Order: sequence, then structure tokens, then C-alpha cells
Amino acid sequence: MTRPVLNIGLIGTGFMGKTHVFGFASAPKVFDLPYELQLHTVADISDKAAYKAAKDFGFEHWTTNWRDLISNPEIDVIDITAPNALHKEMALAAIAAGKHVYCEKPLAPLAKDALEMADAAEAAGVKTQVGFNYLCNPMLRQAKAMIEAGALGEIRGYRGIHCEDYMADENGQYTFRHDPAGGGALADLGSHALATAEYLLGPITDVLGDCVTVIPSRPDGKGGHRDVTVDDVGRAFVRFANGAQGSIEGNWIATGRKMQHDFEVYGTKGALAFSQERFNELHFYSTEDPAGRRGFRRIEAGPDHDPYVRFCVAPGHQLGFNDLKAIEVAGFVHAIAGEYPEPFNFRAGLGIQKIVETIQSSSRKSAWEQVI
Repeated sequence: MTRPVLNIGLIGTGFMGKTHVFGFASAPKVFDLPYELQLHTVADISDKAAYKAAKDFGFEHWTTNWRDLISNPEIDVIDITAPNALHKEMALAAIAAGKHVYCEKPLAPLAKDALEMADAAEAAGVKTQVGFNYLCNPMLRQAKAMIEAGALGEIRGYRGIHCEDYMADENGQYTFRHDPAGGGALADLGSHALATAEYLLGPITDVLGDCVTVIPSRPDGKGGHRDVTVDDVGRAFVRFANGAQGSIEGNWIATGRKMQHDFEVYGTKGALAFSQERFNELHFYSTEDPAGRRGFRRIEAGPDHDPYVRFCVAPGHQLGFNDLKAIEVAGFVHAIAGEYPEPFNFRAGLGIQKIVETIQSSSRKSAWEQVI
């Protein structure tokens, strides 16, 4: 039976653009999707980059003008992996054209922009997705299920951290991530830690932030330097609606860390510990174990943790980062077909941006603030 075609238009061909392409390529081979996915057109800022991406990734067409994708009636989905400050303009143009939008995080530099984007998408009736693919890990789903089933008892504490070292070199060049409008480690990395925290424990209601600029200036690539005003490290104490309390950190100068997206959850009956650096494992401690045999036990990813079995029938063979993107793409495609709710839409992305801005505001005031 022939399936309808969903034509994809990709804006941006860097690290995340390539990752999205892997997701689009893998998802139809792993999942029973309601559409055939067609890589239609890719856009980048130069002829060389756009042509090379089309050739390497398998797109039928290429362009240096992203608006060509918006105006093309054949394209159904606009996929945005351009710098953060460009997300709003591109997404609103796509929504106005009646296209579904897949956008990397953070959704927009400012919460007010994210609100405008979420409202526009809902008014137009298009489907949206924000790229928080760490939430697609079967081990996080397992952790959430255990928490909700009461395996940990009453939740008392939470620790969440996302640390990398790609900005640790003080001679590293000033980039779009240092843009004062919504840039910084908290928005770039801490947003992942916040999304994971809320996925596991529910809404964060209050925060006490501490955002620190450690490297005050960086080379501008033109022989000079530019002042840096965004945070290199963003931390916060947080309170959840369920009564639990905890902490969150986003840090891009954590020397030696390549992908530390970790969490720990503490309850009255047990605890969970997880590290993205070994993301096919979840560690569980239970107070119900007999004395002398207590300790964190390893739960290893396998076919019992859906959708792991779709990738591999053997336990312990492990999923990879790009597999999580394929899971995210599949969820979005099913949402476009109306089969399931959107996994993480623009309204959800707005929620994360609100928390980021509240933490930033709290840091400036050195006081607790309520997330509104």
C-alpha cells in the first residue's frame, strides 16, 4: 500500500543538521511510519555548503535562501537547525505558510518570542517539535515509569547536570552561542537538564539561580576581542510542584566532559542514577533489598525497553545518539499524522525557556523566584 510522501526542507547543515538527516534516514527503516519521508531541499548560507550538503545527505535540491523552502508548496515540513537567534523568523514564516516545523532547542532566544511561536503554531493548526531528543532514551522512559509506579517512594531530592567542555579554552572564538539575547550555557545545555527534570518529576515551580561568566572576553576572529556577558556556568536550586527539591547545572567549560547529561533521584524507598556518558544503563537502589546486599544495581538497556527492540533484538548491544534522533523523528511524524500527541511541541519548548529566564532573573536578584 502506497504511503503519502512528507517532503522535508532543512535549514542549516552543521552538526545538528546532519544529526536530523540521520534521524530522517533511519526512522522509516526502524518504525512503521504513516508517511514516506523525502529529503526535498536543503538550505545553507553558501553555494558550496548547500551543494555539498545536498550531495552528501541525499537532498534533491539545494539553495542559499531559506525562504525558498517556505515558498515551495511541495515542502511539508521545515526543519530548523540554524543559529538560535534565527529560529523565530524562520518558524513564523513556515507556520504562516501552513508547514509543520521541527526546530532545534532552544526554541527562541527569549520567552516572549517562544510564546509568539507557540501561539502562531496552535492558531494555524500545524504540528511542531523541539529537539530534546535525550528524552527519547528508553532508559529515561524506564526511570519515569519507576518513579510513577512508586518504586522510589516519595521523591525527596533531585540532581540534574549537563556539562561539556567545548567552551573551556579561553582562546576559543566568540560564536552565536555567546549572543546576549538568550545565549549562554544555561540556555544551551541547562535547557536539556531542565527538560529531563520536568519529564521525570513534573513542573518546576520556583528557582534560585546563579549564572556566572568565567571567561569575560573571547577572540572575535578579526584580530580583536568581544566581551562575553552570557553565563559559562548556570546553576539553580529548584522546587517541584510535587514537593521535591533539587539542583540543576548547565556548564560548557567543564574540562574533560564531553557529554555529561546526568541525573540522580532520591526517594524514601530508593534512588536512581543515570549518566548520558553511559546512556544504555540506569542504576537503581532499593531500601527493600536485604541487609548486606544493598547497593545500586545496573539495569541494562534491551528489548524489554521499547523501542530498543526495533533497533536491535539483543540486549546490551546499545543504542547511539543518532538512534535517539530517529525515535524523536518517528514521534513527530506520527503526530503530524494525528495518531499521537506531539512529543515535545512549541508550547513545551516555551515552558523550558520560561524556566531559563526565571533562573537568569533570579541570579541577577540573588533571590528565589516563581516560574510563571
